This record gives sequence, C-alpha cells and structure tokens, in this order.
Amino acid sequence: MIDLHTHTIFSDGELIPAELARRAAVAGYEALAMTDHGDRSNLDLIIPRLARVADELGRSWGLTVLPGIELTHVPPEHIAEAAAEARGLGARIVIVHGETVVEPVAAGTNRAALEADIDILAHPGLLTAEEAQLAAQRGICLELTTRKGHSLSNGHVARMATQAGAPLVVNNDAHAPGDLLSPEMMRRVVLGAGLDQAQVDRALDNARNLVKKALEAQE
Repeated sequence: MIDLHTHTIFSDGELIPAELARRAAVAGYEALAMTDHGDRSNLDLIIPRLARVADELGRSWGLTVLPGIELTHVPPEHIAEAAAEARGLGARIVIVHGETVVEPVAAGTNRAALEADIDILAHPGLLTAEEAQLAAQRGICLELTTRKGHSLSNGHVARMATQAGAPLVVNNDAHAPGDLLSPEMMRRVVLGAGLDQAQVDRALDNARNLVKKALEAQE
C-alpha cells in the first residue's frame, strides 16, 4: 500500500518523520510521501528538512519515503509560483489542498491547482466536470481520501473523475498513528465511493506510477 499524503510535526501531524516512516513500514506500506501543510512562508523550512532524511529513513525501514508538500490555503493566484518553488526546494510530490466541503478554501483553488505543476489535487470537494476534464488532460491525480470530513465528497469525486477519465489516487491524509489504515480498509473506503475493483486497482497503480516518476526525477 502507498500513502502519498501524510503530515508530521512540521505542520499539524503528531509524529516526527522517523516515527511516521517506521509506523508506515510496520503497517506494511511500500511507500509514503511526507506532505506537510505549507505556503510561501514556510516551504524553505519544511521541504529541505524532509528531503534531508527521506532517503535514509527509507533505507533503514525498508520502504520508499518521498519529501513533499501540501500547499494549503494558498491564494489561487499564487499557487503556480508556490508549486514551482516547492519543486525547486526538492519536493518530489506536490499536493494542493483542494476545495474540501469542510473548510473555507478559496473558490478557484481547484482550477488554479490543476493549471500548476502539481501531482495530486487533494480532497477536491464538489469539483466541476470542467475541473475533472482538466485533471484528465494534465494527468493530475484526484484524491479519494479516508480522512473524516474530507471523505464526505468521495462519491462525487469518483463520479466526476470516472466520467472525465481523470486519474484517481487513494490517500489517508494521515496526521496520527491511527490514520495509517490497513490496505484492506483503504480498499473498502474506495469501493464505498462507488468504484469497482478494477478501478480501485487502477487508483493504486496511479500511486505507484507517481512514486516511480518521483524516483526517476531524482536520478
């Protein structure tokens, strides 16, 4: 199993990177990305610190660990430049905190994110058909999440993505040890969003492809 959306004490997570990686390894994860909440005030604080330890933690605990960022509540007009800055600082997975139905994310965030150099639009809420089509055109993954609150729109996201042919991924948005769900439970959440088993498998393959792409970019 792969989780490309997790948080450490560098934002609102409970664990230092070493413990998060260790717990993920023990839980059977093959890869994870550490994607703390960031904006242009703290990208240079978070990303280099995660990048410094990612490879060594991966080697020690036997999984792939990728440094990343979740651009969060960034004004839509600044998302593209923030994403570019994050890449330059070493983020291998760039996520944007989408227009979830449970937080006051600025209107226009989804579209601005999908026009930027990102990998995943997290919990995009009631995204439009046009936004889903843009995700399909640009190869940006739309997230199905196991996290409470954010998961309320999973069914809608799954339907819009399926209709548009946009890639999906499933993430925990883990903040605490108990958020690292078992592979079976993650599959159940995605099946509950209305996907069939073949679609679930494709979503898991999409995550593996992102990991592969990130590793190739490091070489």
